[in-house]
Amino acid sequence: MLCRMNARPSVPSARPQLRFAAVVALAVVASLVLAGCGGKDEPKKADDRPTSQPTEGGTQLAAVWPLTGLPAPEQAPDHPVMVVKIDNSAASDPQIGLGKADMVVEELVEGGITRLAAMFYSELPTKAGPVRSARASDIGVVSPTHAALVASGMAPPTVARLNAAKVHYYTMGAPGVVRDVNDPQHDSLHSVFVDLPKLAKSLKGKPVVPANYLPWGQETDFAGGQPASAMSVRFSGSTTTSFRFDPQAKKYVNTNSHAGQGDQFKPDSVLVLRVREGDAGYRDPAGNPVPETLFFGKGQLMLFHNGQLTRGTWSKAQRDSPLELTTAAGPMKVPAGHVWIELLPNNKAGGSIRVTQ
Repeated sequence: MLCRMNARPSVPSARPQLRFAAVVALAVVASLVLAGCGGKDEPKKADDRPTSQPTEGGTQLAAVWPLTGLPAPEQAPDHPVMVVKIDNSAASDPQIGLGKADMVVEELVEGGITRLAAMFYSELPTKAGPVRSARASDIGVVSPTHAALVASGMAPPTVARLNAAKVHYYTMGAPGVVRDVNDPQHDSLHSVFVDLPKLAKSLKGKPVVPANYLPWGQETDFAGGQPASAMSVRFSGSTTTSFRFDPQAKKYVNTNSHAGQGDQFKPDSVLVLRVREGDAGYRDPAGNPVPETLFFGKGQLMLFHNGQLTRGTWSKAQRDSPLELTTAAGPMKVPAGHVWIELLPNNKAGGSIRVTQ
């Protein structure tokens, strides 16, 4: 399968092959128990249908969507997880397709602004974007999902890093990744969009069904801790992402969203992970140093759910390792649902968060 890109001509296009793995049939049981990966199986009753089957490497996948923990249909999608890099500045207004995402991850890029890694698996929009360029930071976000990364392009150092990490990426020239020259709402830098069903249809080979991205649980697994009706996540002097909890919808609303009307991603939980920031080793055309979010190691976390906040720590052995979440009482589970993950620079790297009770 071809991975086409619009990097400089001197840099060869990456042409990785999707790995073959059996597409796992996900079964939904009437009395579904939401579970994380692994664990010991309960004894089966005579009329039980299997709730999980082994995937690549013997990982146990529960009968839920891996990016939300919600009940899944019997048949797994015939496409991989699709991760689209979407600009998150005023120039991206209106963002398109976010309302169909399973999960959103926000990360810092150069100039103090942020980009979104919007993850699509259970539903694929015919238009998503504006699509912007990839960063080495994306390796830690994308690798655990065996995803197809969609970007408008990337700098040569990023090409080398993605190739070394065996990340499959698709840029301008790939089926469905096009510039909308008739779009009056966006400038030329923010005019690239992707038709995800069209791109997915062009992919060859059987996709890997990923393990659960987070350790999913039930409402009763969330202990809470302190009231938290709103929070402001400050990435830099120029970018703060704010949320308030809507008690009627039991959702979080991004109050300074750039998404189009009716197309917002409204998460059930917001997971803030304090991360270290490194240097990607090059500068953007404006001369700004490009940071790299080091999404591995360990750090503090804040989980916001149902208007409550609980604190803990996260750990990730390597960039492609699964996330492990813990509190002082033991392993932490995230209630099944849509989650917005903030990869917030730690205090040393200049990030901060303000919580309103």
